[in-house]
Parts: sequence; structure tokens; C-alpha cells
Amino acid sequence: MKVIVSGGGTGGHIYPALALIREIQKQETNTEVLYIGSEKGLESDIVKRAGIPFRAIEISGFKRKLSFDNVKTVARFLKGVSKSKKYIKEFKPDVVIGTGGYVCGPVVYAASKLGVPTVIHEQNSVPGLTNKFLSKYVDKVAVCFEQAEAFFPSEKVVMTGNPRASEVLNQDGVKGKNDVGLSLNKKSVLIVGGSRGARPINDALLSVIKEAGQKPYEFLYVTGDVHYERVVKQLEEAGAQGNVVVKPFLHNMPEVLSGVDLIVARAGATTLSEITALGLPSILVPSPYVTNNHQEKNARALSDNDAATLCLEADLTGERLLESIDEILLNEQKLKDMRAASKKLGMPNAATVLYELLKNLTK
Repeated sequence: MKVIVSGGGTGGHIYPALALIREIQKQETNTEVLYIGSEKGLESDIVKRAGIPFRAIEISGFKRKLSFDNVKTVARFLKGVSKSKKYIKEFKPDVVIGTGGYVCGPVVYAASKLGVPTVIHEQNSVPGLTNKFLSKYVDKVAVCFEQAEAFFPSEKVVMTGNPRASEVLNQDGVKGKNDVGLSLNKKSVLIVGGSRGARPINDALLSVIKEAGQKPYEFLYVTGDVHYERVVKQLEEAGAQGNVVVKPFLHNMPEVLSGVDLIVARAGATTLSEITALGLPSILVPSPYVTNNHQEKNARALSDNDAATLCLEADLTGERLLESIDEILLNEQKLKDMRAASKKLGMPNAATVLYELLKNLTK
């Protein structure tokens, strides 16, 4: 199979694309892949480091209000379509998939106009402008949340889940806990705000760190690189106890997720796909700074099904955070019920389902 993959801007668009590529290569060892992204985007570095052939186009997003910048965006889009057609004609793919972000707009549109089978993958419960636009032209729309189905033509929608979910399975949770310094005989909660951290979550925990030190469970507190030194200093001043383990970043997140009992996190689509694949209970603090408030809607897909506790950032305090953790980790029945509810929402074979969708389009 020859596949062109496009997606960029954030890790939430890039990492599912890489997970899908790995699944296709596992299924078909003679697979050829070309990734089309933006030279200025995160994908340029991440995809190249993964050893995947990469081509670039220049693109920017539309402003949601009238702006001269939108005229420039239209010009870049048309230029991107022209360049994408050139790449497509040279590579001759069997299928093209866009995993989100502005960059996949010209690529997938160009493929559809050239008669190449096309798919878009929507990770969130509320799609962005690019995927809404592309849904008119593609053959299939792969979604991860039932809530997203209403935004697309019903005859095109296929529930596949997020390919990243497949990559957290069969991990060694014991090794994960050992590697970060957690005990094997105590329950643990992972508190993380993304690769750069989330200051409101950090500040909430810091405000009750003495009380946290008295709990019978352990905290793995991932601050994000930019907050790490400040947080460590504040913890030292507060006299943090030994049940609080602090890290700036986790390089072995799948292993750690497999070992902990609860996670406090934002509500990005990739995170939710991973934790539901594992059946991990969560306390979700959605970022209010995202398009269409999609993280809150993502989070409600779990909290409405008793798989997560939802706490809006405006309502987040240290006291409420500790109370929510206690309610889950100190109540065996609630912990068991939330695990089952989370697992029920998971799609651990998502990468395989998405691969089969692409394969069927090439027949």
C-alpha cells in the first residue's frame, strides 16, 4: 500500500498519524508512506525524527472574524493545493488521510480532486474548520466520539477511535512505577497538564501540598519543563512529603499510565483515547483556551458516562482537587465502577480499525 498522511500543528494531530503509520507498516511490510506537513509545524521535526519521508507546503488558518489575513490564507491554500497535486502525482498513493490541522486541508482537497480515495480522522468531539470543510469532498470521515457524528454527512461517518489508544496496551505498569519512583504497594494518582504543564493544575496542588503529604496514596506530579524549577522550589519551602514524586516530563508515559490508579489531566483527545483504552479513571480539567471549547465537550463524553469526574478550570481549587481524588482512591467500589465505565468507552483496536478502513478504500 502507498499512503500519504497529512496532519499537523499539535501533537494531537501528529501522534495519531504516526500510530496509524506504524500499524500500516506492521500489517504490510512493503508499505510506502509520504507525510505532507508544514515546515514550521511540530510535524516537521517529529516526523523527520521518526524516519518518515516528509514534504512541506506553506499554509495558515482562517481567522474567525473578517481579516485581510484570510485573503493571504486563501492564496496559500490554492498554492498548497497546487504543490500537493505535484507531490501526489509523483508519489501515486493508493489512499490519502488527513489527521487534522490546517495543513491537511490543501493535501486532502487536492487528492479528492485527483480522484484518489480520501479519509479524514477527527479526534475531538467538536471538529475544527478544516475537517468540516474537507468532509464535503472525502470518501470517509473517521471519528472518535459519537458527539462528532452530527457534524458530518452520516453516510460517510465511521467510528474508528484514536490510533494512539492501541499503543498504551500491553505495557509494563510495574516497570513504569519503578522507573519514576512510585511504590508498588500503594495506590497512586498521576497529575499532569500536558507536555508544557498547566499552571492552574500546578497551583491547585501546590496550595494543598501539606495536606497531600498526609494521604495514604502517592502523587506523581508532572509539572511540565517550564514550571519544574518553580514547583520544586515551592515544594521544598512547603516541606513536601515522600509520597509526592515530582518530574518535569515523562518519556515513558504509556508504561506509567498502565501502572497508576487515577489521572488528573486536561481533556485532549489523545489523552482520553489512551486512558479509556486502559480503563483508567480520571479527573478532567479541560483547557478553556481551545477552539469551540472542545476539551470540555470531550471531557463530558466521559463524565456523562461515569468514567471521569469533570472539574472546570474556573472551579478548580486545591481543596476540591484533593476531595475528588479521595472520593475515588479511597472508595474501592467507586474506583472499580469508574474503571469499568472508562474501559467500556475505550477503543483499544482503533489503529487496526482505521487501517482496515483505508485498505477497503483501495480495493
